[in-house]
Amino acid sequence: MSDKTLFLSVLILYTISIVMVYSLSVYTVYYYGYSDTHFLIRQAIAVFISIFIIYQLSKLDPDIWFVRIGFFIFFISFIAMILMPFLPSSMVKEIMGAKRWIKIGPISIAPVEFFKVGFVFFTAWSFNRRLIHKGKLSFMDELKVIMPYLFTFLVLVFLIAIFQKDLGQIVVLAIMLFIMFVIAGRSIKLLLAFLGAGIVTFIILIETAPHRIKRIKEWWGVAQDKFLAFFPDAIGNKLRIENPLEPYQVSNSLNAIYNGNWSGQGLGNGWFKYGYLSEVHTDFILAGIAEELGFIFVIFISFVMLVILFRLLRIASRLNSPVYYLFTVGISLLIIFAFLINSYGISGITPVKGIAVPFLSYGGSQIVAGAIAIGMVLMVSKRVEERKIDG
Repeated sequence: MSDKTLFLSVLILYTISIVMVYSLSVYTVYYYGYSDTHFLIRQAIAVFISIFIIYQLSKLDPDIWFVRIGFFIFFISFIAMILMPFLPSSMVKEIMGAKRWIKIGPISIAPVEFFKVGFVFFTAWSFNRRLIHKGKLSFMDELKVIMPYLFTFLVLVFLIAIFQKDLGQIVVLAIMLFIMFVIAGRSIKLLLAFLGAGIVTFIILIETAPHRIKRIKEWWGVAQDKFLAFFPDAIGNKLRIENPLEPYQVSNSLNAIYNGNWSGQGLGNGWFKYGYLSEVHTDFILAGIAEELGFIFVIFISFVMLVILFRLLRIASRLNSPVYYLFTVGISLLIIFAFLINSYGISGITPVKGIAVPFLSYGGSQIVAGAIAIGMVLMVSKRVEERKIDG
């Protein structure tokens, strides 16, 4: 394996995930009447499958398999998301009005997790064919070149943000796509136009969904004092919400982090997992870890994430192929922005988006999809310049 440090870093997060999912899922297990090891076994199986996938993908020849696997993931997951609204309720798992999971026997699959990896591949492959080698173009010519991407992204907005009510995933994909446009060397005018269109779309998606407006108001009620301190009183008073409602989840998340302090209450000794933070082993796993193992351990996890990011960018910097380079950079962006959005959400800095922590949160789909992404990066890392990456 060409980058053992990257593999070992992911393995560390997988190990922490298994332990903490078992510890933090205790209330959910009791509430639904599952066996004590219900989530432990499912997460462990997903992790073992993921390790196998990473190892096997890393052994393949990228010149033969990279494009085949990338297109397979992209089209299968894209078709699955299109079909989801039309599948019977026995197959599509609906939670809080959102249809994000396809149920096949005892397994629930979230196609969007695999689609993110496929979308990064498709973007990298397509950019190499249509954008990378383009010289300086007029604004209108550039706009014509990127229109297919904007149309595709608009389709994704409908499939993910509207049908699945998952705006967080759209935010991650939009940031990734914008940065990849920058890397592809597009003009500032075009990038500003793209950014403006994205902001307008984001506002429309919030304004047309009452639950998102409520979430924004709850977040602003908690965060407003930090931001309004920079504005004159006349403006600040107009933007201020009087007697704001404190968001239940974020409030308990902050209390859990505070309760853990630096060293934590000890593994298994957290209190906020007992119904105060709903399904803390998923989106709020970092808050649960902070309470039981302390803020120092959260810093350690952040360090491991930075190591993963560094190794991914190190691989990218040594790849000759633009497709491999763009794919590796895109995957690094997906991972780091998902981690940041989740971290900021649970700490009240930004609204909660429902984004899982890569390689850590409970959920077979995101665990396996992340493994495919890392495996494909390790596959292409065999094409680095001159020498192997230090392991």
